Amino acid sequence: MSQDEFVRQMPISNGASSLRASMWQRLHIDPALLLLLLILTAVGLMVLYSASGQSLATVKRQAVFFAIAYSAMFFVAQINVDMMRRWSPFVYVVGLALLVAVLIAGTGAKGAQRWLQIGGFRFQPAEIMKLIMPLATAWFLADRVLPPRLKDVALSLAIALIPAVLIFKQPDLGTAILVSAAGLFCLFFAGLSWRYIAAVGGLFATAVPIMWFFVMHEYQKRRVLTLFDPESDRLGAGWNIIQSMTAIGSGGVEGKGYLQGSQSALNFLPESHTDFIIAVLAEEFGLLGVVGLLFLYLLILVRGLVIGMSAQSTFARLVAGAISMTFFVYIVVNMGMVSGILPVVGVPLPLVSQGGTSLVTLMMGFGILMAISTEQRRLSH
Repeated sequence: MSQDEFVRQMPISNGASSLRASMWQRLHIDPALLLLLLILTAVGLMVLYSASGQSLATVKRQAVFFAIAYSAMFFVAQINVDMMRRWSPFVYVVGLALLVAVLIAGTGAKGAQRWLQIGGFRFQPAEIMKLIMPLATAWFLADRVLPPRLKDVALSLAIALIPAVLIFKQPDLGTAILVSAAGLFCLFFAGLSWRYIAAVGGLFATAVPIMWFFVMHEYQKRRVLTLFDPESDRLGAGWNIIQSMTAIGSGGVEGKGYLQGSQSALNFLPESHTDFIIAVLAEEFGLLGVVGLLFLYLLILVRGLVIGMSAQSTFARLVAGAISMTFFVYIVVNMGMVSGILPVVGVPLPLVSQGGTSLVTLMMGFGILMAISTEQRRLSH
């Protein structure tokens, strides 16, 4: 064989592939997850343009939020997973302190006290707890015997529920659900016994009447009652659900066409660019558009779970699983409330609804997933 023939037959593709993998590893970026997020970002901006009444200013503002969110994701991806683990308990304590500070000296809007004002900067500590919760619960469980024993289950529930209760008192039921879900998913992935799952379910069922009569605010009760009979208050609490279901149903299978939806264009659909934006997509792109979006969400969820299964430590596996499934809860709760299956609790549709703080927090969660993904690759070589 001549030298030229030998060179032509060398497996240079493997070397190029290895070089590309090394490049992504050095950047601490998971290329598959990044590609899916970029596609979803493009879809979100396209739908937002229609939902906002074709407002370029709104789209540009959201694009700025996306730039900040992606920058935050890249920054978090550079943090060593072991460092995340070491700092988790301290950050959890700081998060609790901030939640208490909100109840004492927080600023409010529309009957809710959810923000802290420091100089000219205002932020919502409850959003930060969405990230802190899976880290803290995973930190606690990582060094315990798994599946967790009863004492460890009880302490894990306390870690998850204390901040959720503080957030609920602001009041912010939607964020409280997401924060507690992150801790509960950590417990589930730790191998929680089905006996304990049944017991926890029983406790929640027992707590429902107590919450109804002694804990829930009147507007929250109205939302639950409206869920069962939205027609009872068509022009009040039932308006949002009725209009969103009308928009979803009118889209049919193929939809009316991009920018052709009437519910949002004529302002029948409230919050069409935030919590109820999926109704705009359903009206314009129909069932096929919704299924396509769900498939994209499914791919992101699967990629997150694969990262968790490939992680090198118990802590990383629990964190990746909890963050991925909390992302799933975002989708279920938002689509459930817009379609009239769940009460309206103010949870945005991930990477599609307009928003700033929640978007940045969500992308930081994906940054943690990327840190775990590249960490396991580094350790495997």
